Amino acid sequence: MSAQIHVEVVYVCPGHQKVIHLSLHEGASVSEAIERSGLLREFPEIDLARNKVGIWNKLAKTDAILRDRDRVEIYRPLIADPKEVRRQRAAEGKVMKKGGGEAGATE
Repeated sequence: MSAQIHVEVVYVCPGHQKVIHLSLHEGASVSEAIERSGLLREFPEIDLARNKVGIWNKLAKTDAILRDRDRVEIYRPLIADPKEVRRQRAAEGKVMKKGGGEAGATE
């Protein structure tokens, strides 16, 4: 009998997070943990070809081998590209008068 490891698989949706605690065989992969968690059936929007995954906030491949007490995270796709959002904010800031408020407003 092989040794067991204990991991959790997490998926966060708007409004709540789902955490599944599992016991797996030593040498189990990220994809095995996700499959065993049942989250793919519960949340059909998860597509491992599109959703990124990580272990303790670090991106990981689905074939990465897990260690005892690892936390597998399934990430949702970004709604907006952070670089583009910063560009838009910077462009909006250029048209505003110093100190904020509407351009051309007088007191």
